[in-house]
Amino acid sequence: MLKKSLFCLFIFLGFTKTEAQNNDLYHAPHPPMASDSALLDQIQRSSFNYFWEFAHPVSGMARERSNVAYDYGNEVVTTGGTGFGVMSIIVATNRNWISRKDAVSHLLKMVKFLDKANHYHGIFPHWLNGETGKTIPFSRKDDGGDIVESAYLFQGLLCAKQYFNANTKEEEELRNRIQWLWDGAEWNWYTNQKNVLYWHWSPNHGWAMNFEIRGWNECLIAYVIAASSHTYGINAAVYHEGWAKSSFFNNGKSFYDVTLPLGFDYGGPLFFSQYSFLGLDPRGLKDKYADYWQQNKSHSLINYKHCLVNPKHFKGYGANCWGLTSSDSYNGYDGHSPSNDLGVISPTAALSSFPYTPKESMAALKHFYNDLGDKIYGQYGFVDAFDETRNWQAASYLAIDQGPIVVMIENYRSALLWNLFMSNPDIKNGLLKLEFSSPQLKIK
Repeated sequence: MLKKSLFCLFIFLGFTKTEAQNNDLYHAPHPPMASDSALLDQIQRSSFNYFWEFAHPVSGMARERSNVAYDYGNEVVTTGGTGFGVMSIIVATNRNWISRKDAVSHLLKMVKFLDKANHYHGIFPHWLNGETGKTIPFSRKDDGGDIVESAYLFQGLLCAKQYFNANTKEEEELRNRIQWLWDGAEWNWYTNQKNVLYWHWSPNHGWAMNFEIRGWNECLIAYVIAASSHTYGINAAVYHEGWAKSSFFNNGKSFYDVTLPLGFDYGGPLFFSQYSFLGLDPRGLKDKYADYWQQNKSHSLINYKHCLVNPKHFKGYGANCWGLTSSDSYNGYDGHSPSNDLGVISPTAALSSFPYTPKESMAALKHFYNDLGDKIYGQYGFVDAFDETRNWQAASYLAIDQGPIVVMIENYRSALLWNLFMSNPDIKNGLLKLEFSSPQLKIK
């Protein structure tokens, strides 16, 4: 997953990925939609196709991106992006775009592959070779377990375990195989015997990357998942003394007349309010640090208002064209945000904010589709990013950007993934261990 970033990884160190070789895009027809509901169906379904039509044929996992990147050829599959893809497959099944039988068959192929793939104390690497299951290093020393990517993967798998609950041989096998993977993941190993989670561990380099996961950023789900394991769970001190202790955890300042409880000034890229909350339901979710619905809504509104004010006067920005997050750009991969605004709009940013900003997100969706669709809408939905000032459009789709579009629009429409994830007994126990409260945790 390209967004292997606490914000400082890419922006504060000035790091960007070199943009991969662009492939020509197939621009899909985009006839006018009869209703808002029909438009949402269209966008969810086309984005889902990235995980269905373009899935790796051997593993069934999600390819990292649609264009060849990083000199690894066509075999790179992404652990975290696959988790988002699993959730997208659940949406597609529930909306009858694919059959339940086909979905189960696909997911069984995937979990059987994962059972034999490289893992490190039960935690998967960032990238795998989708044909062989061997680790593809993300960087020179990042050649082992990646706990954040694995948390995104298990967020999806645990939803699948809840959804595919029929009393059939195939669905029972799927649930059992997911449970085996879940039971074998040693989340507490990644504390290095300290009260904080470490992002990486490698059999070749040990703890050499030495990257402590401290908030606020996209990694909350790693702590929730790690606390929820009934076999290798972390204790609450790891959360309170690790995640919640950093110089960029608390904020409380106002930006564009919106108070931001946690995180970097202006909120950082919008995926911070999306990735952990594909399954984790922020509605009424609170702990002693924040109300997470308010946190995510404030973050989204600050991002929206920044594009409305448009202090750098970029072409196209406005009430119907907004959304800054990490994505491809005209000069490589970058972590776009109000404090790092390069004029690049990433459709996933506004569309994956639907639960928090439904009116503003719908305005953006209609503009992207109706007015810009000839340039930015293609085979797997909206391309990764565009820049009207430079008349540039990405020739790429990324798993980590297409998946949240499908999932967060669905959570806005039906709360499907939120309800599935929060219904898992282990997740309930993990949240209670960390002293969260939520309407989803109340006894019904």
